[in-house]
Amino acid sequence: MIGGYLAFARGLDRLTLWLAMAAGGTLVLMVLLNVVLRYGFGTGSIKMQDLAAYAFAVLLILAVPLCHARAGHVRVEVLSERLSRRTMHFADALAWALFLVPVFGLIVWAGWGEIVFSWQIGEGSTTPGGLGGMYLVKTAMPLAAVLMIIQGLAAVLRGPEA
Repeated sequence: MIGGYLAFARGLDRLTLWLAMAAGGTLVLMVLLNVVLRYGFGTGSIKMQDLAAYAFAVLLILAVPLCHARAGHVRVEVLSERLSRRTMHFADALAWALFLVPVFGLIVWAGWGEIVFSWQIGEGSTTPGGLGGMYLVKTAMPLAAVLMIIQGLAAVLRGPEA
């Protein structure tokens, strides 16, 4: 059962990485096109600017669970380098239970009403003539919070030897 959960977490991580790479590529392409259009042809597109902003937001939000899945989180080196792997794993499990789950659970719980409302009204850009679909960008926040909880549990289940 644990193996199945870890495979599920790895699959979600691959999907998250793909989405983040797509957002990063979109961001680069939209910024490049906006610059060429503005300075090369004296024109521009509000929708492309919005798409660049949306892509940046999604990339930034998804970077958090991606970093966590790769053990890229910040540690206090003075303490962590002196602890055994077993003690570090215990500290990580404790941090997952006491901090990660409550904080990211709160993000999902507190933001859920706004996400639902955003979907109901089909929220779009605040810029006149801008791009629709802001509700999709807002959905990335609770999605990333759930991914953080899933990746945290996966790290705890992998054990100190991982």
